[in-house]
Amino acid sequence: MASIFTKIISGEIPCYKVAETEDYLAFLDINPNAKGHTLCIPKKEVDKLFDLDEVSYHGLLEFSRQVAIAIEKAIPCKRVGLTVIGLEVPHAHVHLIPLNSMEDARFISKIKLDKDALEDIASRIASFL
Repeated sequence: MASIFTKIISGEIPCYKVAETEDYLAFLDINPNAKGHTLCIPKKEVDKLFDLDEVSYHGLLEFSRQVAIAIEKAIPCKRVGLTVIGLEVPHAHVHLIPLNSMEDARFISKIKLDKDALEDIASRIASFL
């Protein structure tokens, strides 16, 4: 069964796209820890990050690095954190979270952003890629 991320890749479900290549997609988390919280995923549906083949694994990390650099330019923060949790969606993914404190990385407090704010954030990050 296709994951929600596979449906986002196919366009069945909309997203706030930040970046896309032939093999990877980055989009804003709609339930973010912090403004600019972005998910990077391979377009190939693989459940766990470490089940990706070596080329895809390294490609995802390089893609994530490029997106993180753009996030840091677009969103005021002390640094961009990277985490792989992977339990909520059975599709390998990387969380890139703008951090101002360790609380931003805990997945306990979430912020609410409306559609206009999400579109603006996605556009600002994309402008640095």
